[in-house]
Amino acid sequence: MIRGKRETKESEKSFKISPNQYFMLRSIEISELKRRPETDPYPHKFLVTISIGDFIEKYNNLRSGTLVHDVNVQMAGRIHAIRESSAHLIFLDIKGEGMLLQVLANAKLFHSEQQFIDETSVLRRGDIIGITGAPGKSKTGTISIMAKQIKLLAPCLHMLPHQHYGLKNKETRFRQRYLDLMINNNVRSIFVTRAKIISFIRRFLDDRGFLEVETPMMNMIASGAAATPFATHHNDLKMDLFLRIAPELHLKMLTVGGFDRVYEIGRQFRNEGMDPTHNPEFTTCEFYMAYADYNDIMEITETLLSSMVHAIHGSFKIKYHPQDCQGAEVEIDFTPPFKRISMISSLEAELGVEFPPANQLDTPEAGKFLDDLCIQHSVECESPRTASRLLDKLVGKMLEANCHNPTFLCDHPQMMSPLAKSHRTQPGLTERFELFVMGKEICNAYTELNDPAVQRQQFAQQAANRAAGDDEAQLVDENFCTALEYGLPPTGGWGMGIDRLAMLLTDTNNIKEVLLFPAMKPDTTIREQKITSPPNTTGE
Repeated sequence: MIRGKRETKESEKSFKISPNQYFMLRSIEISELKRRPETDPYPHKFLVTISIGDFIEKYNNLRSGTLVHDVNVQMAGRIHAIRESSAHLIFLDIKGEGMLLQVLANAKLFHSEQQFIDETSVLRRGDIIGITGAPGKSKTGTISIMAKQIKLLAPCLHMLPHQHYGLKNKETRFRQRYLDLMINNNVRSIFVTRAKIISFIRRFLDDRGFLEVETPMMNMIASGAAATPFATHHNDLKMDLFLRIAPELHLKMLTVGGFDRVYEIGRQFRNEGMDPTHNPEFTTCEFYMAYADYNDIMEITETLLSSMVHAIHGSFKIKYHPQDCQGAEVEIDFTPPFKRISMISSLEAELGVEFPPANQLDTPEAGKFLDDLCIQHSVECESPRTASRLLDKLVGKMLEANCHNPTFLCDHPQMMSPLAKSHRTQPGLTERFELFVMGKEICNAYTELNDPAVQRQQFAQQAANRAAGDDEAQLVDENFCTALEYGLPPTGGWGMGIDRLAMLLTDTNNIKEVLLFPAMKPDTTIREQKITSPPNTTGE
């Protein structure tokens, strides 16, 4: 036995054995329980009559030292701590749905002392247990369930991280998210907030007459964004397919078909680098609104985000730590209206130069001009150094990095926006905006290009860029062009990265913190707790 009948003995011995040894001993212990006809450490069911949260809310006003004798409840949770006061009195802390509750196990309340010993001696930290008992408060005023019976529902075979030190190693936290959720109380709140973000977006769009739809995850052509796709193969069709990089073109085809307001929340896949703001698979929301333009979409974006932040945090202003929780704290103000800046004119003011006319930015002369600017200001840009890529890198360093509070970066050149409609008053530019917060892109939107002839020209230019070595350039999608020939009404389109917004609203600075199971490099280390031949735990 690892613990015996005293928690102090468990603590002392736990520090003297390795996690692998603990696993071996605990597995043998559970194997022994399986052999006993009267015990089953993995029962099929336990009837729960009240949750921990509801129990606390219902009985928290009891007086200290009170026991409600005429009430019997059943609840379940995972043991987070065991404190043995005496041979006949044990305190357990259990956790369920993010809530902690004290279990007071007094031998006097059990059917017999032997029952008390049999049911409590097998318990270890991390076990999932079911408790039958009465509501009460300890003499110290702690709301508790006074146990009359404790049943082991699922034993924990591994040694959990020490309560005092917690679990801080990011590799372990992200690879074993279940362990992270068990030990670190703040992690659950991150994903609760993420769920609130998605729920708020759905309600916001549903209330405005938008219809939620689903579009294909696998496509013959990867289109709708500038990104490198993942490839897969369909055996029956004997053809290669791409995981989608964006749902944009399918959603616009639905708008052609008569869905005037349509949206989708779902996963996208891009075969690109991984860093604190990029994961190979991520979640976006895209919506398309017929008879609207990018000015309408900007107003909707302001309303959506400001009301969401206020609903979640109770204020338009939130606190954020750009580096980590130990770093400097900044305030982000989501009070509408958000700041708006024009891309080219703002770059000219920032760099103190005059750019070529917007409708000439894709010429070789403009390409050299942008190349020289990047060299002069130490802006890195990998090959191919096309005018579009050079301008994008310049904007990233000179403008985007300075967008602290929500800022609309507007009116991108046509060469950077093959799916956007040309600006109605500024030749060479488009009616497009991106929303940046703390230097990170949160939204991308534009008045949609709906002229099939112009769209084919834009796709042709993208194909030329791809032939020049730009793997992120879009392919020609003839099905989409054909759909445009049937008539896409004037439309405003919008896309938002859920993960990056969740990072801001949960005060985290690594995308892995807001993804339950982020992409990780293979773990090639041999961990101590992994054993080659685990002991027989089948009871045979």
